[in-house]
Amino acid sequence: MKPLSLLLATLIALGACATPPAADPTPRPTPTADAPPTADTPPAREAPPPEPAEPVPSDAPAMAPDHWWLKDASTDGSIGASVERAYRELLAGKQPRRTVIVGVIDSGIDTEHEDLRANIWVNEGEIPGNGVDDDGNGYVDDIHGWNFIGGPDGRNIDKDTYEVTRLYARDSVRFHGARVDTLSPAARADYERYQEVRQAYIEMWQETQEMLQQVRMIAATMDQVNAILRRHLGTDSLTVERVSAIASPRQDVQQARSIFLQLASHGITPEVLEEERQRLEDLERYGLNPAFNPRPLVGDDTLNLNERGYGNNDVRGPDATHGTHVAGIIAAIRDNGIGIDGIAPDVRIMVIRAVPDGDERDKDVANAIRYAVDNGAHIINMSFGKSWSPNKEAVDAAVRYADERGVLLVHGAGNDAEDLRSARNFPNRYYLDGDSARHWIEVGASSWEGKGRLAASFSNYGAGRVDVFAPGVAIRSTVPDNGYRTLSGTSMAAPVVTGIAALIMAYYPELDAAEVRRVILESATRYADQPVVPPGRQDGTVPFGDLSTTGGIVNAYAAIQMAERLAAAKRN
Repeated sequence: MKPLSLLLATLIALGACATPPAADPTPRPTPTADAPPTADTPPAREAPPPEPAEPVPSDAPAMAPDHWWLKDASTDGSIGASVERAYRELLAGKQPRRTVIVGVIDSGIDTEHEDLRANIWVNEGEIPGNGVDDDGNGYVDDIHGWNFIGGPDGRNIDKDTYEVTRLYARDSVRFHGARVDTLSPAARADYERYQEVRQAYIEMWQETQEMLQQVRMIAATMDQVNAILRRHLGTDSLTVERVSAIASPRQDVQQARSIFLQLASHGITPEVLEEERQRLEDLERYGLNPAFNPRPLVGDDTLNLNERGYGNNDVRGPDATHGTHVAGIIAAIRDNGIGIDGIAPDVRIMVIRAVPDGDERDKDVANAIRYAVDNGAHIINMSFGKSWSPNKEAVDAAVRYADERGVLLVHGAGNDAEDLRSARNFPNRYYLDGDSARHWIEVGASSWEGKGRLAASFSNYGAGRVDVFAPGVAIRSTVPDNGYRTLSGTSMAAPVVTGIAALIMAYYPELDAAEVRRVILESATRYADQPVVPPGRQDGTVPFGDLSTTGGIVNAYAAIQMAERLAAAKRN
């Protein structure tokens, strides 16, 4: 999954402040081979009306506190992961007892980042640049990891299609002009699945068009708001401090101030909206375009799920923003006076590039997991996901391979505000044969916005499917070229959990993956009875315990306390 689209947060913010100004409707594209005919497009799905409820009072500050995800509820007032308290009160004067290797399967990582370079894994068995597979692992010059979506000539996949697009493109050819009554029973079952795929594709196309129109309307509103504030303040430089200080009797200025601060609290800027517009236009051009297929540049046999060794060693790739951000949450160098502090103290990030701008392919995910396991990873972070998995059996086999070898797998639950007890999300711990992985943690995203809005508005959820929540809103971390940026998503929540797992493993090597998983889940701070606004809604409440199995937020302080007790018992 990519960093959370901030569109939903923007809409919520605007809805709380003002109605966006009317804009000329954006015409729907003329139907082409790349888009379903408009006549076949079903009406947009409507969300069920929210249950009547009183507004949820907020006990949160107006803006996300600095480094809130590392803070402690009782000592700092922010419901973070209690990382700083763990270091301050429990780990001061102690040293890690081993180096933990974390495989990050993602879009790529800037291995030269100032705040990451020293914590990037190095394959000591490989001689850099000699064109030889020195360690015999099947991958040539894999110094920091491997890129499964690159070609032998050094080119890399950047954009790719969504899985639903690939399935639609494949089966629309197969079933073009098909008569159901002439199909065999097996073909008829495939045809029925194709109808489901086709419906999902059409809906996704339509939603993309609607979102584009919304983004353009919001951008127009922001332009109006900023113009009012600039005139009032007599400056082009608008900051939260300056706008917060405005005290004007004019209604238009008051409304502009309110909208500006609401948007700022969600990290919404003109640049973010422009990025969102570009993302949606790229989705039209690439992700939802059945005619687009960049895969031939990799040079593999896409039908051979057992193929290994394809790709190249360019682990940064064309856009390493997402992966670098994830890596920084886990492993940014601590106490170096620059940037941010990662959660884990003695960690090496193994870079495995398998996630394009689009949906990752099952074959690449399976090979990425196997690569991490075979090269010594103790934990694998997976901040990606999709709704279709046509070769799930290959991913299941790789997950089972990791699980049997005691590797902990941490996966972000996804950003669709869906209940995973009914919605599909891949990869997951559940095998096609009915069994499930034991060393797996599924992570939802929590927010800084107070107990009533503990669950991030975008996070997937579901007791029995999501294990625990972790901070995933307004997380500042590393991005390429020595940069830092604030992003939101379960993609950010998963590495918070991965970082805590690596922290425990570094100080308590006696504990295996199953014990570390148990520690993280059992030590989570319980908010099961706390009424919260459920993801995807603006009002109405459910118990937080309905959203995950633990009903809790990860707590590094409590986890270290529990790990100490378990490790002491094992030593004795």
